[in-house]
This record gives sequence, C-alpha cells and structure tokens, in this order.
Amino acid sequence: MPRIERTAEIAWEGNVARGQGAITGGTGAFSDLPFSLPTRIGKAEGKTSPEELLAAAHGGCLTMSLAGELTQDGTPPTRLDVTVQIVMDEIEGEGHQIVASNVTVRAQVEGVDDLAPYLERADAGCPFSTLLRKAGAAVDISLA
Repeated sequence: MPRIERTAEIAWEGNVARGQGAITGGTGAFSDLPFSLPTRIGKAEGKTSPEELLAAAHGGCLTMSLAGELTQDGTPPTRLDVTVQIVMDEIEGEGHQIVASNVTVRAQVEGVDDLAPYLERADAGCPFSTLLRKAGAAVDISLA
C-alpha cells in the first residue's frame, strides 16, 4: 500500500470556553464543520467534535478492512453497518483521555456463518485500532 497523507484545516476564533471553530478536509469532501467546547462536552446541537471525527475514522477504517478480509476469502459483504462510540474520560493525573472505542458491526454476508475470524483479522489490519490500543484505549468489537 502506498504512503497515505491527508490534511485538514482548522480555524478557531475566541477563547476556549466561548469560542468556536470549523474543520475543513483538504480533499474538499467536507468543509466548515462547526465545533466548540460547549457542543463538545454537552449537547452537540448539530456540531461535530474531535471525538466524533475519530469515531468516523475508526469506523471507516475497520469497515474497509472487514470488507477486504471478506472479499479476499471470496465472500464479499452485501452490506456492513458499523457504529463506533469513542469514550473520553478523565484519568487521575493525566487529564481527559480517549479510553475506549466501542464498535458494533451488523453484517449481511452470504455464505459466512461465523464472522469472528474476519473481524479479528480486520481489527488487526486497521491502523486506527492499532493506534488506539497503543495509546492505551480499549477497543471492543461486537456483532449486533
């Protein structure tokens, strides 16, 4: 696989408590996604957060990895639905940290009765799962 590089641009105005920002993807796939501290720690009110973007990144990576594992075995998925919940909590002496990524997978795959081995290989092949674990976060993957 070739080296992959992507960028995002973040603009922020104001202090952390009352300021707000916007995130734009370097590819143009998304632009001006608003975020702020109040909507990060409280009700989202239609704004995103770094944690939501991490959940999307982990979910996208794991879904593609699972599709690849299934396809490589000659059983491409009909449909994969993946939900990821990133959990951030305060760790004594360390401040707020990402402590978990809880993943739920719903899969429609003809000819596959046991998805567990595919999920294990997909998880092992997903760089975001590796990154999260190396950072000390738990990665829990379950089937719906």
